[in-house]
Amino acid sequence: MLASPYPAQTRFALRAGVTCLTTPAGAVLLNPPRNEKLTGLGAGALQALKTLNQGPATAAEMATAAAGDDITGLMRKLTDGGWLAVTVRDGGRDLYSIRPFAQPAPRPEVALPTWSATLSKFAVLHRDAQGFVLEHPRSWCDLRIHDPRLLALLDGPLAADSPVAAAVKTQFMADLQWCGFLVDGDEEEHRFATRSWNAPDLWFHRRSTLGARTVTWDDFGPTRWAEGKFPELPARRAPFAGEPIFLPKPDLVALRVTDPSLSAALEDRVSTRAFDESAPVTAAQLGELLFRSARTREDGSRPYPSGGGAYELEVYPVVRNVAGLESGMYHYDSVDHALRPVAVYDAPAVQKLVKSTSATLAGGAEPQVVLLVSARAGRVMWSYEQVAYANILKHVGVLMQTVYLAATAMNLGVVAQGFSDTSAFATATGLDELEECNVGSIIVGSPAR
Repeated sequence: MLASPYPAQTRFALRAGVTCLTTPAGAVLLNPPRNEKLTGLGAGALQALKTLNQGPATAAEMATAAAGDDITGLMRKLTDGGWLAVTVRDGGRDLYSIRPFAQPAPRPEVALPTWSATLSKFAVLHRDAQGFVLEHPRSWCDLRIHDPRLLALLDGPLAADSPVAAAVKTQFMADLQWCGFLVDGDEEEHRFATRSWNAPDLWFHRRSTLGARTVTWDDFGPTRWAEGKFPELPARRAPFAGEPIFLPKPDLVALRVTDPSLSAALEDRVSTRAFDESAPVTAAQLGELLFRSARTREDGSRPYPSGGGAYELEVYPVVRNVAGLESGMYHYDSVDHALRPVAVYDAPAVQKLVKSTSATLAGGAEPQVVLLVSARAGRVMWSYEQVAYANILKHVGVLMQTVYLAATAMNLGVVAQGFSDTSAFATATGLDELEECNVGSIIVGSPAR
């Protein structure tokens, strides 16, 4: 092994989800779908495994249970195979723990030089209910840091004069390398695959998908974790206080006859970046577009799909130039098919929202109307774990496509944005971002002829 021996107080335990079954002929490690048979074990090794089955133990305790049999090879096999969680202890205190969730990489044959070893740009240190945890989207384990004195070493062994014993410091750096948290200098900046990803995107991708980290549905997906703990958010958000402006409803029976085919709408769909200011979109057209793409039907559904029927998305039209409608920021009440005033057009936050769209339009023009999409995140997060925000973004995508197709059928121009000013949205609406946040932006208007 590359690393120096773990301190004598280090404790080993079967990692979460692992069961060890022992028989007089041997043992089997179970962690579906991965299993491994252990054969050729002596009586002492079997006793050591039985000690592990009873809970965390030091190497000395397992050696005592083995009654003098050499279990060094067995311990190395279990540790390097990822079957054990390792809690490194020294001076009577826990220092850090390696918590595997997949099969480990081979231990490096050569240690990184201390002068070039640096923490990977993808490593994320955060707190949870159990304390500090260091994660890496491409690692096979998490590393829990129990002793805050080790935090200074994350920038490299030469970054700080740590009071931790030299042997522990060496072991900690070796384990950081083995676990995949250390890289050699700026190597990640010289490969396109690692240079092109950033830490939030890769962490979010790995955390919101099934894979090595998540192989069961225990804490993933629609677990309804909040049931019995917190009230579920109502399907309809509380209406804004302003007097509603009721919009005309289109004749869907007639539209089934007169609309272009789905194939035509799909093939004719384009992103429009120039609009006709002399003949802007009308209030009736805006109402029809909202009705066809975002209204709440009698059964509670909407024209686009939503995971778990959450329908957490809300639409806020910011109107600059719409015939028959006063400029300003509105909320679309999808149940009443009405617009409710939220803020005046000249409000500084509303102006920021409008100006942030100019990079999308030809010549830096301002939109006739921009549909800001928000999410009442709790509608999804009440039921879903880990994948909640990922699901919200997927819902934004299907709503955008629905708006595009409806606008195409109506001969309106539309272009979706890949960004919006979430801070300005929170200021303009007065909403707590943790309760309802801006997640999308779609510009609509009459296309330039």
